[in-house]
Amino acid sequence: MRRARYAGAVSDDLVAVDVMERVLHAAQRRGGDFAELFVEDRTSRTAVLDQRRVETLASGHERGAGIRVIAGATTGFAHTADLSEAGLLAAAEAAAAAARDGDGVRRVAFGAPQRYRTDYDLSPVGVDKARTVDQLRRADDVARSEGGALTQVQVSSGGSTRRLLIANSDGLVATDEQVRTRFTVACVAEGDGGMQTGYRPFGTTAGYEEITDDLVEDAARAAARQAITKLAARPAPSGDLPVVLAGGSGGILFHEACGHGLEADAIAKDASVYAGRRGERVASPLVTLVDDGTVAGEWGYVAVDDEGHRGTRTTLIENGVLTDYMWDYLRARSVGRGRSGNGRRQGYQYLPMVRMTNTFLLAGDSDADEIVAQTPYGIYVAQLGGGQVNTATGDFVFGMTSAFLIEDGRITTPVRDCNLIGNGPAILQRVDAVARDFAMGGPGTCGKDGQQVPVGTGQPTLRLSAVTVGGTAS
Repeated sequence: MRRARYAGAVSDDLVAVDVMERVLHAAQRRGGDFAELFVEDRTSRTAVLDQRRVETLASGHERGAGIRVIAGATTGFAHTADLSEAGLLAAAEAAAAAARDGDGVRRVAFGAPQRYRTDYDLSPVGVDKARTVDQLRRADDVARSEGGALTQVQVSSGGSTRRLLIANSDGLVATDEQVRTRFTVACVAEGDGGMQTGYRPFGTTAGYEEITDDLVEDAARAAARQAITKLAARPAPSGDLPVVLAGGSGGILFHEACGHGLEADAIAKDASVYAGRRGERVASPLVTLVDDGTVAGEWGYVAVDDEGHRGTRTTLIENGVLTDYMWDYLRARSVGRGRSGNGRRQGYQYLPMVRMTNTFLLAGDSDADEIVAQTPYGIYVAQLGGGQVNTATGDFVFGMTSAFLIEDGRITTPVRDCNLIGNGPAILQRVDAVARDFAMGGPGTCGKDGQQVPVGTGQPTLRLSAVTVGGTAS
């Protein structure tokens, strides 16, 4: 797996150092305690093949800056697409006015610049368009070769490069060049039981060289076979049942069911069931949950977060005991502690907030096959879909997009898409077996307060002793 590297060659041409100094000076001269300049230059490309036709082959580019001023408990924020000194100074004045009227300013003494970039060979926004279209068509052909039951195939690829400059009144200057690449195949099959879908996403914080012909073909076959296999699915049973989550398939459950409740802004607002519970047992002793922005190549990787803090590995729950929360600058400052590299934002138009990066459950000691063999009856989830959670109560609902019955300790019949319904704290207590086969899942996009950011999830095969399954079988 590629790793990010310290990159002294990253360009500093987004904003000159003397301009940064003057902008931060202007941002603080009404009395701000802290000022921050966040500059972003993002280029993206998307290609979509739908029903054998190239429907989209588009590129995008946006560039701008956000300026934040903190004065006491008040935050002022302004953003601009004008990166001239005049444009930045106007935004700085607006942010300062929104924070507080007052006096006083201190000189900014910048430290040595921290420069990083994703280690890649081929930019996803610079790859030859003919190569991209050839790969989309290849995936379409391979998917359709799996059987005549397939009626729809959609293939997409793309990615982005995101150059960042973060400077603040504490003297921090950090630059990063982030590169993300994705490839996705979605299929629809039709049979006597109606339509069924198959889906295989791939995403990496790396260059387009990761989209090999083998990866394209494997994703196409997997999506097609998933859709075709589900044609034989029968209605899922309803009620409280043991559920086995395949390795890598269900990390989103922990992201939603407890991850959001462990973000420090929810804790500060007392809007989390985990508020005030550090040091308490909140999960089965088999559960160790971490958030780790340092896992290079994964979708939620950050060399530095969107406040310039290094990506960090934070143990949230260790052997069932709540040990820490995730922190951004504002929440950490309010309680006098260090940040955890979880200050993230969708783009320069947004304020940073506490967000997850790669959140996953660590491996255990059990054998994955034995976990299934020791389950007389239940549900085996090969792929979990999206979900929602109420952080104040921990209640959640998740869709299962690929699941099977477990009968007499064996994985048998596929079941139709249905829901898992439960409560995060209760589910954490019901983890009664965790295997050694840890795997990360596919790329994810997390929405919170109107902002979307890339995240990763993962977990080994594990069993939940009882979860409410919202099936349709009588």
